[in-house]
Amino acid sequence: MINLIRAVILDLDGTIIGPDEQIRPAVLSAVGRLAGKVPVSIATGRESKDVVSYARRLGLTAPQVCDGGATILGPQSEEILWRDPLGPENSRKVIESLRSLGTEFIATFPQGSVKDFDRLPHWDITRISALDISESQAEELAGWFSDNPSIQTVKAYLPYNGLWAVDFTHRGVDKGTAAARLGTMLGCQTQDMAGVGDSFNDLALLQACGMGIAMGNAAPEVKAVADYQAPGVEQDGLAWAIEEILLART
Repeated sequence: MINLIRAVILDLDGTIIGPDEQIRPAVLSAVGRLAGKVPVSIATGRESKDVVSYARRLGLTAPQVCDGGATILGPQSEEILWRDPLGPENSRKVIESLRSLGTEFIATFPQGSVKDFDRLPHWDITRISALDISESQAEELAGWFSDNPSIQTVKAYLPYNGLWAVDFTHRGVDKGTAAARLGTMLGCQTQDMAGVGDSFNDLALLQACGMGIAMGNAAPEVKAVADYQAPGVEQDGLAWAIEEILLART
């Protein structure tokens, strides 16, 4: 267990924000105090504009992570500091599968994102997410690509509608590897970082960091790898984690 935390990485949905997608006052205040002592980064499966928007609201000045760990951005802009794209061949395979299923999706790339199969401008895609499916459908879809040596999949719960997503990134890309990349940028190691999250795409983050905190609303598998468990997002669990655990170690 680490005694001195040098950086903190926070999941967005289900950790910083709940189903209403709003930052509650207690969380806003606590994150502000924490960011005054150590670099604080958001790590989310969402696209760049979302992470930058929430980082600005929280006043964060460290690099931020989006696309499930495939992109690291400047703290107050959408400037790409690092990116590991899915690649044209992999992107085509995923898109063809989702098209055959008629599954809703979002594909992100450096210039933005698209949700329409017929409006993909090119194949330089960073991440593809299959959206608004059941958990069983997410399990099945992820299983289709489990043996692909160059495509990584992870399912994620969508708290704003109660459905599930599957994120497709380049093999070896996740929030845990993004934490290591952030550490290089910040001049610290993952063993000196704390991570907080709630969903399956946070497993790699909590396992990579020297301290892992699971939200009370976290999946059992996430709680199993965490060092601490905070109350749920609806109970301002992140504020509790910051006040009771993190600030004392910064």
